[in-house]
Amino acid sequence: MRLVELGKTGERIPALGMGTWKLGSDHGTAIESIKEGLKLDMRFVDTAEMYHTEDIVGQAIKGEEVFIATKVSPEHFRYEEVKASCNASLKRLGVKQIDLYQLHWPNRRVPISETMKAMEELVKEGKIRHIGVSNFSVEDINEANACLKKNEIASNQVQYSLTAREIEKELAKFCKKEKITVIAYSPLARGGLLERRHEATDVLKMVGERHGKSAAQVALNWVVSKDNTVAIPKAGNLEHVRENAKALDFMLERKDIKDLEDFFSDYVSRTFVEFGKEIAKGNSAFLGKLVSFRERMRQKPKS
Repeated sequence: MRLVELGKTGERIPALGMGTWKLGSDHGTAIESIKEGLKLDMRFVDTAEMYHTEDIVGQAIKGEEVFIATKVSPEHFRYEEVKASCNASLKRLGVKQIDLYQLHWPNRRVPISETMKAMEELVKEGKIRHIGVSNFSVEDINEANACLKKNEIASNQVQYSLTAREIEKELAKFCKKEKITVIAYSPLARGGLLERRHEATDVLKMVGERHGKSAAQVALNWVVSKDNTVAIPKAGNLEHVRENAKALDFMLERKDIKDLEDFFSDYVSRTFVEFGKEIAKGNSAFLGKLVSFRERMRQKPKS
């Protein structure tokens, strides 16, 4: 498994981990899937108190060497509440220390200085190792970092995929410059990239055929091909975990990446749903782009 440095910490974490949002009601399958991912070197597991999956993760990682990340909910950003939430997460996870503790969303009703004071206290007490944020803008990160005295924000967890590229406008460049690792959640667009009837899936399959890989593996490979970026696809079931784990044993060629980004360039300004509606209406520009892409793929030799 390829490793990526976490912020400026000097610590290296797997480029591909496992997310645990909406794992489903079958806890046995969820635990089995996470354990399988650990066997396949996806030893980075992300959860959150808001997900209600910390206890499931705790059972799956018991006795394992794993980088564990979780999040405090924004309604708990008051000093004492942050500390209480952390203690509760430690108990549910069954660990003595959380590797990466993240602020789940900004909460402008609570002074960020109060929240960050609590986070630094938790580092000092040895209950957490690194401080991260999630869904924070450049302005939010700067404000939060300015409140830290001895630590720095190590990561920003944000939605990022071929169909969710809003961060490319500013945030991704900022994080790279400041050495703040981007943790990409929903790297498969919550399954939207894999819908059988969607033209976007056809594009991914065409690229995948050249490498003997699936659409999901191509999409994940594209995300982690970006500097300073790791991805945490959901550990939904054994089949998906095993498929995801093989997403990094090949390299997309520069031409592949360019073709994908050219085709999906409209997603920088359009949501996945909006783009799908345009195609459904028979938008000639998008359909023409698809026809052109298919033609180029036919002309390329397999790698």
